[in-house]
Amino acid sequence: MHRIPKKRITFAVLCAMPMLATAAEDGIILKPQRSLLSLPAAREEPIPVFIEADTLEGQTDKEARAEGNVQLRRAGQSVFADRLTYDAQRQEADVSGNVRFEYQRDVLEGEHLRFNMGTERGFMEKPTFRFTPVPREPRGPAMPGSPALTTAPPLSSARPPEAPIESRGSAERVIFDGPDLYKLEKASYTTCGPGNDDWFIRSNELDIDKNRDLGVARGASIVFLDTPIFYTPYISFSLHQQRKSGLLTPHYGTATNTGTEITLPYYWNIAPNRDATLYPRIMTKRGLQLGGEFRYLDTNYRGEARLEIMPDDRVAGRERHGYFFKHAQTFNDGWTGAININRVSDDRYFTDLSTLVAVTSSTTLPNEGILARTGKWGDGTYTFSALAQQWQTLQTDPAAPITPPYNRMPQLSLTGSRQDLLKSDIDLLTSYVDFQHPTLTSGKRLLAYPSMSFPLQSSYAYLTPKIGVHASRYLVNNNTVGFEDTTRTLPIFTADSGLVFERDTRFTGLPFIQTLEPRLFYVYIPYRDQSRIPNFESGQQDVSFATIFSENQFSGNDRISDANQVTLGVTSRLIHPDSGIERLRVALAQRYYFSGQRVTLPGVAPRPDTTASSDLLAAVSGTILPRWTAEMGWQYSTDRSQTQKANIATRYQPAPGKVLNLAYRSTIDLIRQTDISFQWPVAANWTVVGRWNYSMLDKRTLEALAGFEYDGGCWTFRAVGHRFATALNAVSSSVFLQLELNGVSRIGSNPLDVLRRNVGGYTRPDPRSPGTDDYYVPGR
Repeated sequence: MHRIPKKRITFAVLCAMPMLATAAEDGIILKPQRSLLSLPAAREEPIPVFIEADTLEGQTDKEARAEGNVQLRRAGQSVFADRLTYDAQRQEADVSGNVRFEYQRDVLEGEHLRFNMGTERGFMEKPTFRFTPVPREPRGPAMPGSPALTTAPPLSSARPPEAPIESRGSAERVIFDGPDLYKLEKASYTTCGPGNDDWFIRSNELDIDKNRDLGVARGASIVFLDTPIFYTPYISFSLHQQRKSGLLTPHYGTATNTGTEITLPYYWNIAPNRDATLYPRIMTKRGLQLGGEFRYLDTNYRGEARLEIMPDDRVAGRERHGYFFKHAQTFNDGWTGAININRVSDDRYFTDLSTLVAVTSSTTLPNEGILARTGKWGDGTYTFSALAQQWQTLQTDPAAPITPPYNRMPQLSLTGSRQDLLKSDIDLLTSYVDFQHPTLTSGKRLLAYPSMSFPLQSSYAYLTPKIGVHASRYLVNNNTVGFEDTTRTLPIFTADSGLVFERDTRFTGLPFIQTLEPRLFYVYIPYRDQSRIPNFESGQQDVSFATIFSENQFSGNDRISDANQVTLGVTSRLIHPDSGIERLRVALAQRYYFSGQRVTLPGVAPRPDTTASSDLLAAVSGTILPRWTAEMGWQYSTDRSQTQKANIATRYQPAPGKVLNLAYRSTIDLIRQTDISFQWPVAANWTVVGRWNYSMLDKRTLEALAGFEYDGGCWTFRAVGHRFATALNAVSSSVFLQLELNGVSRIGSNPLDVLRRNVGGYTRPDPRSPGTDDYYVPGR
């Protein structure tokens, strides 16, 4: 035995570390569990251990003892202490006195540590700890394309990399149970920074499994501002904010129609591309509602299914249910398909049971399936689609009944486009639709609209004449009165032309390129009597910048307007010379008629012969001042010398989390509304949010929201009250209270969707907060 002052000793030890290969099956990575497999003996390689201290004694191949400023280092492990005994043959360290253990990215400090360097097992007495998760890469397969349905919200694709959230705490004892496995006894755990114990989890047992990105606490209570606010025998949470199976934090809330309610969600992470959520919901006024959602995602398909059942609604006195299913898939050879099913048990299902305006205002639910193919047509492309579509119409207000849309059983469409053929562009639109309706005229329509355009273009001007023939055949059901089988053929001629002028200028002291872009659009369509043709889908289009340069004044294909008219417009833009970003846009447009209107919708009078022009349209949009954006639209009747519509909206947003929105909307004799919303910090860590949408004609509030947020750094508390009109004399009110503990959980009812929808530009105080609403989306 030798006593060596202040000298480094190096040990060569053998560590049995089996190399486990991963297997891939059906695109899912499977990792074998060591405890379940019989592994062959692994090749052992020496891993050096370095010990440094004021005093060292022992034998290099047996045991070493060190005292004073002890340091032990091994790959991924470092120990600092006052005293150390190291057994080289067993690879075991016994450490005491001001122990500091650095393991990978984690740091633990305590009174006594016993640790086996080979098996990575051991324990530490009375530790304090700081855990740092390793950053993860984005997850999720690529998203397939799909044909558009009436309502087809996309599922989220690959998630962006997430910043790890450090955690810390203390315990009576920590047991090291293998690589990246900790078992803590009588522990406290928080994501708050050092010196901040605003909240923590106090638990009898706390397991941290970094291999599975999972924390599990048993016999746990959540202590907030020194007050226990929640107890649970079991709670689990993700160390990386990733999805995981387990009970989620209950959601609490209150609403006028449902009373006080609590939702108890359970999340099942079935596979990286499949998950499910069960969410029983208890409402004091109405009773128990059971809900479940299943989602799946792959490279060629995606979808979600949701089912809600209320066995006995105590207010309505009946069973109520809803089921919803969406699926989109990509096949071979350019084929795609999608299904969208939405059904509820009664007309007031959403009005009575939902707390979101976007849901309660739903009046028509599509049930549809579509199959489509896109392919090459010479140098052009074509798209074929087959659609079957039915509707469920919800009559929520008996005083204002809603006419259901026509069902399309089926609709077959073929469109094609080919450019630069004989110095022209050819377009083709064809369709066959069987329109069905329970009370209105039903029938079939066959349509073909081939057209040919001749584009002429230079760097500063363009002219595009176009000719086409719109032909359709109607077969009306025999029991229909007032309509008959008929054929309609209409030639259509248009000419679109414009100029582009540019100059250098300055605006708000900055250089810009200013454009001046006059445009002239001429349309000629001869008159054909269409009064004996049923109207399945056409409606009158509002005059706007989206429609004023269109061929047909009607939407759909059942009415084709007679036209001899020209539309004049001019647009001026300010463009940044380096980035090409458009800073400001100003536009004017007006349509001029050379003949009177003869084709009309049923029950709608034609345009007066004395009217020689449409309303004048004006619009301004862009960044008008630093941090100020605005959109303004104006529709002025030159015949009546009065404003028909006026919309003004502006946003001031000097920084994320600070936004003010102001809007005014007016439609003559119909709408006069003001709309104010904001998110603004008023003091350190305090932010107020609000919205007030008021009808000046009805003298009533259409929607109001008020609340506040407090950002405690490692936690956020939100209190939001929300009230909106559901019918002429009916309102729905709800209150959201939520405590968000960064990196662990949210307690209460979630107001984030309501805040994002009501306050344009709203941002959360802490973007690192857990993405719970990514997997708990019950749709209310």
